[in-house]
Amino acid sequence: MAKIITVAQQKGGSGKSTIAAHIAIGLKQRNNRVALIDIDPQASLSMWFCAREELFGKNYTGINFSSCSGIRINNEISRLKLLNDYVIIDCPPHTDTEAKAAIRAADIVLIPMQASPTDLWATGKTIDFSLKERKNTKIILNRYSPNTKLAKFLKMPDELILKSYLGNRIGFASAMSYGKTVLETEPSSTASKEVKELIEEITNSLEPSVNNV
Repeated sequence: MAKIITVAQQKGGSGKSTIAAHIAIGLKQRNNRVALIDIDPQASLSMWFCAREELFGKNYTGINFSSCSGIRINNEISRLKLLNDYVIIDCPPHTDTEAKAAIRAADIVLIPMQASPTDLWATGKTIDFSLKERKNTKIILNRYSPNTKLAKFLKMPDELILKSYLGNRIGFASAMSYGKTVLETEPSSTASKEVKELIEEITNSLEPSVNNV
């Protein structure tokens, strides 16, 4: 049965959809069956998938995709769990009923955060709810430079923050605009290496003794 990866964040513009898409393709490249569920009304992930279908053709995108809301969410998660190895959920940019349902269903909750005070403040509610639900909760530092002065003053518990991170790279947005990811457009790039390291850490966190290589 599939592992559920929920990408959630109270603040909009944190890079949830980009991260969800890159994790999905990265896991697919490891020969997993992967599904994406977009429950965000902004539908950024849905637009990315439409571009991907136009590029590769329907049924040749490499992943399963669903967009749903409301009471359909739990049923759709249950359905896709039976058909895939991983199900990745892109949540709305607020901790509402739908986001809470996705967090409750998760095996791991990934919370993208930029190195800024506003992101730090906004992240609190999502972290608190995820921890309250006793979920494996991890923060992904996004558009991040470890050498920035601000980054050194972001105080979060070490066990919550993934060691791998994604830098502030144009390639991510550029690839998404074509329905792709940097794993496909720039497979040898630093950005692609960052994604692979992130996926390695996530899968280790989910299944430390059974990791796809």
